[in-house]
Amino acid sequence: MSHLRSPEGCPWDREQNYDSVKGLLLEEAYEVVDTVNARDFDALEDELGDLLFQVVFYSQLASEEGHFNIDDVIDRVHAKLIRRHPHVFGDVVARNADEALKSWLKVKEQERQADKQNKSKCLLDGIPPALPATLEAHELGLRASEVGFDCPKVEDLLDKVEEEIGELRRAVAARESEGHARIEEEVGDLLFAAANLARLVRSDAESCLRRANQKFKSRFQILEREMEGRGKKLRECSLEEMESLWNEIKAREAK
Repeated sequence: MSHLRSPEGCPWDREQNYDSVKGLLLEEAYEVVDTVNARDFDALEDELGDLLFQVVFYSQLASEEGHFNIDDVIDRVHAKLIRRHPHVFGDVVARNADEALKSWLKVKEQERQADKQNKSKCLLDGIPPALPATLEAHELGLRASEVGFDCPKVEDLLDKVEEEIGELRRAVAARESEGHARIEEEVGDLLFAAANLARLVRSDAESCLRRANQKFKSRFQILEREMEGRGKKLRECSLEEMESLWNEIKAREAK
């Protein structure tokens, strides 16, 4: 990487800076996610290398300015993994995954408190604002749960989701008099509750929604092909025709 950035190296690599490669970092991260979802392990090996290259690239940029180098990055994550696993490398006991997570979160909170810059800040500070909204909602709920501000059971959060649906229905019913701002607010509240429902069932809303998107895409493509097999374009079909075939497709998948 040092050679690529040198005068004898690559002109394109030399021109890059912290901001110019941000998009590449995100692109490579999402490509890793895509290959994981597809369980394409040959492609995953390739994409993990591309993602690692971005880490090396940023480390080189920082090294050139005297901040840190790739060895420092590795040493730091090594120390962090040991520090955040006292139930493995220390005397803390974690009998299951829940207790291990609580131990991890406790150490993270201790780290925040030890950082003088963060002592006066809120527990929810420090969550990257560039996160996708579903991941931000997940992290907000997780941070709040550290102090017990959370639904104790999945059923309680399901009740909250139903409550938000009721509020959304009332906002929709009142849209003529109250406008759409309240509808947007209630949709947001519903999505936030749904994101934390995913968290409570040991998943995350981003993954759940991606799977739902893929399922919709797959069913819609089948719908389109089968309608074409009947000699009809979707634009020529009524909603009733499309819904009827859609339900047939769902029924076939359930078998």
